[in-house]
Amino acid sequence: MNLDFAPTLLDYAGVEIPADMQGQSLKPVIDNDGKEVENWRDAVYYHYYEYPSWHMVKRHYGVRTDRYKLIHFYNDIDEWELYDLEKDPKEMNNVYQSAAYADVAQQMHRKLKQLQEQYQDTNPTEK
Repeated sequence: MNLDFAPTLLDYAGVEIPADMQGQSLKPVIDNDGKEVENWRDAVYYHYYEYPSWHMVKRHYGVRTDRYKLIHFYNDIDEWELYDLEKDPKEMNNVYQSAAYADVAQQMHRKLKQLQEQYQDTNPTEK
């Protein structure tokens, strides 16, 4: 993620990474010869709140794992979307209301809450 750039540059420069930086150094990933890195993030949180703007994307936040993406649109709408990126990589079929994905939706909600707390975005609808 873009918030990883500064910690990465500091790490390569041998400078201590401040504890209040939200990103992680990519050095373990880059220097690991293509092997999986232990304790690396398993999901990405994002928040888009610049509406209206030139591309007119509604305000929303979400979490993405390697397989799933959970999105919450808010402000003048209140809509949730869940996508199975393995079966639906173009995000054409919202499975949020599907009983078959109820457990996945709960897991993704837990991950979303965890990341919002981690990144101190605990009340994202106030942006």
